[in-house]
Amino acid sequence: MSDFPITIYHNPACGTSRNTLAMIEAAGYQPTVVEYVKEGWTRERLEQLLSSMGVGPRDVLRTKGTPAEELGLLGAGVSDEAILAAMVEHPILVNRPIVVTPKGTRMTRPSEQVLDLLEQQPEGFTKEDGEVVRPR
Repeated sequence: MSDFPITIYHNPACGTSRNTLAMIEAAGYQPTVVEYVKEGWTRERLEQLLSSMGVGPRDVLRTKGTPAEELGLLGAGVSDEAILAAMVEHPILVNRPIVVTPKGTRMTRPSEQVLDLLEQQPEGFTKEDGEVVRPR
């Protein structure tokens, strides 16, 4: 379905990210998969994604399992500039997955939020933990 391009910024170590990718594929799409922890971020790409989502860097800052606290990024006075710079240097600081489709850009947590971004839905889907997701 190249007429409905989908890109997922994916971390295969993350269950939410794996479920999101599997839902996209179950709907019949072959998305472009960007393993951002391996590939890294450019500042420009991060700024584009944030702008598309209508959020700031702090809104997608992942704290669990990252060096966010050690880097001093959790304080209220930390600037967006400092957070963006840290995200470029430490890609794991960006929460995931982020999905881009012609319907919009969103961080899909929980994973079934991806269904709002798809033109066609999977018939049904069972997450890794056994939870059944119904089409919207």
